[in-house]
Amino acid sequence: MSELRHRLAEHWHHWRTVHINWRQLGRILLPMLILGGLLVYAAWPWIPGVREPAVRTVVLYGFSIIGEMMNDAVFPAFQALWEERTGEQVEFVSAFSASGTVTNQMILGVPAQVAILSLELDALRLVEAGVLPAPTWRDLPHGGVVNRTPFIILVRPGNPKAILDFGDLARRGVGVVHPDPLTSGGAQWAVLAEYHSVRMLGGTEAEAFDQLIGIWQNVVAQAASARAVRTQFESGFGDVLITYEQEVLSDRWRGRLSGEIVYPQSTIFSEHIVVVLNRNILPEDRELVDAFVTFLWSETAQRLYVDYGFRSVDEVLNAANPDFGMIPYAFTVDDLGGWEKAKPRIVDGIWRDQVLPSLGLEAAP
Repeated sequence: MSELRHRLAEHWHHWRTVHINWRQLGRILLPMLILGGLLVYAAWPWIPGVREPAVRTVVLYGFSIIGEMMNDAVFPAFQALWEERTGEQVEFVSAFSASGTVTNQMILGVPAQVAILSLELDALRLVEAGVLPAPTWRDLPHGGVVNRTPFIILVRPGNPKAILDFGDLARRGVGVVHPDPLTSGGAQWAVLAEYHSVRMLGGTEAEAFDQLIGIWQNVVAQAASARAVRTQFESGFGDVLITYEQEVLSDRWRGRLSGEIVYPQSTIFSEHIVVVLNRNILPEDRELVDAFVTFLWSETAQRLYVDYGFRSVDEVLNAANPDFGMIPYAFTVDDLGGWEKAKPRIVDGIWRDQVLPSLGLEAAP
């Protein structure tokens, strides 16, 4: 029995010694493991092959109807291209509203780096306000015009009012839904279309004025943007809507179109302007922003515009969209001397100063 006790005592002493050694080893190793883990965590971005991709940001403001196209197609296409080229991820911070509203926001100081406006007139306002030093967009491809779309007429299903052209909108009993020229770039394009289409078809200045005032006598609803006025039409206001072709085609493809497109014999092509706000671009972001702006005129981006119902500045690409309607006597604002002449002569001098007062209305100051 004493021998057995002696052996058990030896085993206990041996186990206790080993146990103590493990505890001592643990006291040494545990801090080392924690420190090593922290070092690996801190060094993670610099370890070859395991560095997390950097994320870069581009801030873009744009007029209302381009939002879906940019968010769903153009942004993802550029993000894929940039990541393939540099290994960096790009996120876009964007806002879309009426072109005049977007312009006002930039004048007030929002940090937009790039903007796409529905007309050059708003870009000129940025120059007047000192946001841009000069018409720098004219140094971009196509003078800053990134895509186009004509102004068309949307009528109720079956075209119950038998609308065939802008002149029919001046008939008694036709209710016109129209964006507001005081806030909407699209509305100012529409005013030019309603007026100058008469001249394109051989009419006189007096006949052009009569058509414009006749249409505005029939305006039954207005809204701040082309997108907002489209909502009014869909809610049952009016018989016809004057709007961008792109807006209507987009809804037709999605099965959401509750109406029919009427293509006037003559109408204007709206041209959408890209501006770059250098004051909001840090030196380290210059390459990224410039690459994105260049991408907007790439064949990839231009094909995406066509897919979404905008007309490319490359006429060859427009053949890919069979839904684009024919317009025999289309024109652009350049045919009117550019916005610097068209705005004071037609939008201000005729629509604001003659048409509205004759209807007992007054434009807001």
